[in-house]
Amino acid sequence: MKQDRRNAIIIGIFYIVAAVTSIIAVISYGPVLSEEWYMSVVHGFKHKVLLGVSNDLMLIVTAVGTAVMLFPYLRRWNEQIALGYLCFRFMEAVLIAIGVVSILGLLQLSIHYAAGGLANQDNLREIGYTLQAFHRWTSMLGPNLMLGLNTALYSYLFYRSGLVPRLLAQFGIITAGLVFLAGMLEMFGIVEPLSATKGVLALPVGVYEMSLAVWLITKGFHKQNLERLRENRKF
Repeated sequence: MKQDRRNAIIIGIFYIVAAVTSIIAVISYGPVLSEEWYMSVVHGFKHKVLLGVSNDLMLIVTAVGTAVMLFPYLRRWNEQIALGYLCFRFMEAVLIAIGVVSILGLLQLSIHYAAGGLANQDNLREIGYTLQAFHRWTSMLGPNLMLGLNTALYSYLFYRSGLVPRLLAQFGIITAGLVFLAGMLEMFGIVEPLSATKGVLALPVGVYEMSLAVWLITKGFHKQNLERLRENRKF
């Protein structure tokens, strides 16, 4: 039981770190996602962008960490659904990593622009806008659609297993649907990536993850339901 308590605390910390690093990354990427992205290095934003990249890398680590540490508990109720959660969580992390590559590409072009090292700058903006669009698509597919899917799956398993309060798990299922909807609306051009409408739809999943993190850190998994799962299904 001590190990389970320690694991719950680590998972909760992972969720908090993921939230903090994702916010820092979004803020730090502002210079290279603006219309004058090629001036980022000239204006001294190189280290700010690299700070965002570092935080996104930490986000990837925490996303994988939550998946790896939750899977042994979730699979006790339904191994197939738990495996689906694991795969979608990994896909979310992979898409975030691909988005980081596009940011680094923008930064590298900005470095060459600042140094006057681009022999042909005619297509500079077109290349930059393409990389920006690439990052936008990965952000929509990963932290929106994939996040919605994996959140729905693990919240459902939480609800069925009773490892956390069922009311909290139900809230998670609802927020998963909302963030998935936000991604779909962005995909079809109905809302903009940073619009208020998308923010309203996507924010609840962050509230859910923070609420879950606080619960896991302070209370951990429900001991009785954890023991019941152990009796019904062994590793």
